[in-house]
Order: sequence, then C-alpha cells, then structure tokens
Amino acid sequence: MALSPLNQRRWRIFRANKRAFWSLVLFSVLYLISLGAELLCNDHPLLVSYKGQLRAPFLSFYSEADYGGDFLTEANYRDPVVQCLIRTGGGQDCFDTAEDILKAVDAGTYKADGFQKGWILWPLIPYSYNTINDVHGAAPSPPDRDHWLGTDDTARDVLARVIYGFRLSVSFGLIVTFLTSVIGIIAGAIQGYFGGLTDLIFQRVIEIWSSTPQLYIIIIISAVWTMNFWLLTFLMVLFGWMSLVGLVRAEFLRARNFEYVRAAKALGVNDFAIILRHVLPNATVATMTMLPFILSGTIASLTALDFLGFGLPASAPSLGEMTQQAKQNLQAPWLAFTAFVTFSLMLSLLVFISEGVRSAFDPRKTFK
Repeated sequence: MALSPLNQRRWRIFRANKRAFWSLVLFSVLYLISLGAELLCNDHPLLVSYKGQLRAPFLSFYSEADYGGDFLTEANYRDPVVQCLIRTGGGQDCFDTAEDILKAVDAGTYKADGFQKGWILWPLIPYSYNTINDVHGAAPSPPDRDHWLGTDDTARDVLARVIYGFRLSVSFGLIVTFLTSVIGIIAGAIQGYFGGLTDLIFQRVIEIWSSTPQLYIIIIISAVWTMNFWLLTFLMVLFGWMSLVGLVRAEFLRARNFEYVRAAKALGVNDFAIILRHVLPNATVATMTMLPFILSGTIASLTALDFLGFGLPASAPSLGEMTQQAKQNLQAPWLAFTAFVTFSLMLSLLVFISEGVRSAFDPRKTFK
C-alpha cells in the first residue's frame, strides 16, 4: 500500500536523520535475530541424522530409546553416550566406551557390523538460557572459547541469556506499549470528545487510580501468586494506560470544535464515525511521538522489577536478574559489563529512534 504524500514527507524527514534511521535498522536487526533465538542458542541440536532419518530435536521430543538407548526420558544430546548412539546407528558398545568410539569415528578407524554413521548439527551457541553447564570449576566462570561472555553464578551461559533476555524485554515492551496505547487512546478520546460530566468523572477516576502505589500492589500480588510474563503484563497495563490519556484528551478537546467536525454532526454522522475518521487521525500524530518513549520506559520498569526481585522468576532470561547477579558477584566483572552494555545499547537505540519519530511528526519540520 502506497504511503500518502504526508506520510512520505514524514518518512523522508525520519530517514534524513541518520542517527535515528540507522538506530532503527540496527534495533530491528537485533530483534529479528533474537526472535530466532532457538535456532541460535539451544542445548538441543537443530538436525540429527540417525539411520538415514533426519530429525529436528529442537522442535520435537525424542527419547533416548529412539536412538537405541535404554531410557524413555528425553535424550540428553550433550551426553557422549547419546552422541555415540547417534553417530554409530545405535551401537551397543557406546554404553561402555562412548568417548573412545567417538574418537574412532572421527578418525575413520571405527569398524562394526551394521555401522551407519550419523551426524549432529548444533546451533552456533550450543546452550539455552537455562542450561546448567559443567565449567570445570567455580561459577561464575570468565569468558572462554566455549562461553564467549562467561557464565553466571549458576553456570548458565551469559550470551545465551542476553539473546533470550533481549527478546523477552523488547517483546514485553511492545505488548505493554500496544495495550496501554489502545486503552489510553480510547479513554482520552471519550473524555475529550464528549466532555462535560463524562470528562469530569473520568478525570476523578484517573486521579484516584494514578495515586495508587503501583510497586506495593505488585509486591502484594507477587507474594500471593507466582509472577509470570502475562501476569506482569496485565499489571503493567493496569497502571500504565494513563500515560497517553491526557495528551489524547487535549487533542480531542481542541479538534471537536473544528468546522469539519461540526459539519459532520450537522449532516447526522454518528459520534463513533466522527471520532474514528475525523478526530482520531489528528490525535494519532501527537501520540505516535510518545510511543518509543513509552516502550523504553516499559523495558526499564521490567528491568527494575527484576532487579528488585518482584518481576519475572529468577529462571527467566532477564536483564534485571543479570544486573542483580553482577551486584552480588563483584569478582565477576563480565556480568556487570554485559548487562550495562546490553541495557545501554537497547535504550540508546530507542531514544534515538524516538527523536527521529518526533522530528518526523513535527509539522514545523521541513525536509531539506
């Protein structure tokens, strides 16, 4: 669908802001990469060739018995025995001398009846965000060739947690921003368009609700129920929808007295159609400039709650939980450095994008 001349002008202004444009490109690339985190960081292979059959363990469940083992539980693909079973087509000698057989297969000297060499395709980072690794020492362990950003105090790979954590934080921010914006725009539109008693009642409700201590409510709820992604999303939307109400209300109070709105009322157009077609587009211009700031604020709130221990569970890949670990493990500076760089880069990109969007929607801005 082709853009209108006005939106084309806005896009040209935004693209002329090199810092904002390349921030958007970089942020989009990073988020798209994080959406495929299971293909990039996983303790399950992407593909396994076993007796001529291709299997995708990162998508499907396969027990050890499916590879010629004894157990019906999910196969531990990092176990040398399971790797030997896959690569030798279920050779029973793997239970005794798995590591020696793997070396013989790699060297091409392994001989056995019915031998059919299989293979395992691992992701670039063969660890998930919750994989407990054997670091051959105390955790947290410093960066090495196996763990590029080291491990945390429970021996989980930091780079994998950063990638999953980036996806979690941005997805949480996008969902909360979208829901709060929809509710805030609807509430502000009703207040501003109808005014009078409706506006008065809404204003008193907002004043009471905005004075509610959000952090205390979250602490109480986290003490009663186990916090999870969707419960925290609900709580953030419950207290965050008021951020756009005042702006949208002011735009509707101004626009409802325009001549074309009065003309539409005189022609018998219903209120819903007037709000949707004639007034809302004007209010959207002002609200669009605020959305990136709301997004960055939501991500910062999630990180703060996780740092305080009232956000997502500790097992979740959270940047706030990583920051808390950095505070508790001052002897592991790579944790603090990673959390600081990741959080700073993410919020800086969002701020630069916000500045570009604000300039693009500024009617006084001219394109050169």
